[in-house]
Amino acid sequence: MSDAKPDINLKIEQIEKELDLLNSQRSKLIAELKDLKRSNKSDLPLLIGRKLNFSNPNTPQAKIELFKRLFCCREDVFPRFWENNKNGKKGYSPVCSNEWVRPICNKPKIKCSDCSYQSFTPFDDLSIKNHLQGIHIAGVYSIRPNNTCIFLAADFDKSSWKEDVSAYKKAGREFGIEVYVEISKSGNGAHAWIFFDEPVFARKARQLGTLILVRASVISKKIKLSSHDRFFPNQDMMPNGGFGNLIALPLQREARNRGNTVFVDDDFKPLENQWEMLAVVRVVSTRDIDNIIDKNITNELVLDSDNYDVKLTERTLDSISKKLELEEYNDTINIRLAEQVFIQIDELPDALIGALR
Repeated sequence: MSDAKPDINLKIEQIEKELDLLNSQRSKLIAELKDLKRSNKSDLPLLIGRKLNFSNPNTPQAKIELFKRLFCCREDVFPRFWENNKNGKKGYSPVCSNEWVRPICNKPKIKCSDCSYQSFTPFDDLSIKNHLQGIHIAGVYSIRPNNTCIFLAADFDKSSWKEDVSAYKKAGREFGIEVYVEISKSGNGAHAWIFFDEPVFARKARQLGTLILVRASVISKKIKLSSHDRFFPNQDMMPNGGFGNLIALPLQREARNRGNTVFVDDDFKPLENQWEMLAVVRVVSTRDIDNIIDKNITNELVLDSDNYDVKLTERTLDSISKKLELEEYNDTINIRLAEQVFIQIDELPDALIGALR
């Protein structure tokens, strides 16, 4: 009898593993069936890119590996959320083992990016686990030192965020791009994610996002996309001496318990199984992006960079005005040039705003 019990336990373990595998395969088949049914009923182009097909994302370690694959753009350093209960200040700072160690750390007089005693903590398995379990709130820097990224995320907030992110997702679908919508940490906005099959130059990824944004702005004259805040990454190149912009990461347990930082369907209802959805997301290649840009951008600004000095040269091709269906506009456009270019858009036609973006 004593010899039989270990055999039973081993058999139980084998059956459980087989069931996990079958469940994973079933989820992939269901997702593929939905795609086929949607394509069969729609005049929209077929989705491009390949399915990630991450096998069996049901164990804690597998979830960490899947999370790392999709969201960890920069792994050598990551930002963590902090909040000062005394003065109410809050924000994100890069995690450093020398933080507040005197006299080494001279925050806030010296920025972390300028400190000569940097000892940043990598965004490793433990850091991801702590985020998913709600021990801390982590973000990720969305551009790498070599100016590439592994995702493009568009941030939508303000009162019209639901309508605007829906238009952005629909516009992406018109290009064959699947956009995945996540409710932000506050619950009053959303991040719209596009995942890449390989590291993509940030400039190219942002061109794709801008093209989708422009298309979204002309899908409906009623939608102004005023809730669109920024892209992640928000730079074509890594800022000299900086980290680039950061985005708060999804699936943080405390926020997730409130219905936030989760991915949702077209009706903004949380998807039943977040991990099974992420395991079969479509990842877009550089070649896919190049094909879309070449087919749809007929007049663009080309960035020529040398040691972070940016020279703009205009490539004159066919006019983009017909493609964007610009409304007639004969009034003044107010533009202010400072550290950035500021354009007053309150009174501008929707399609013109899309073209400027």
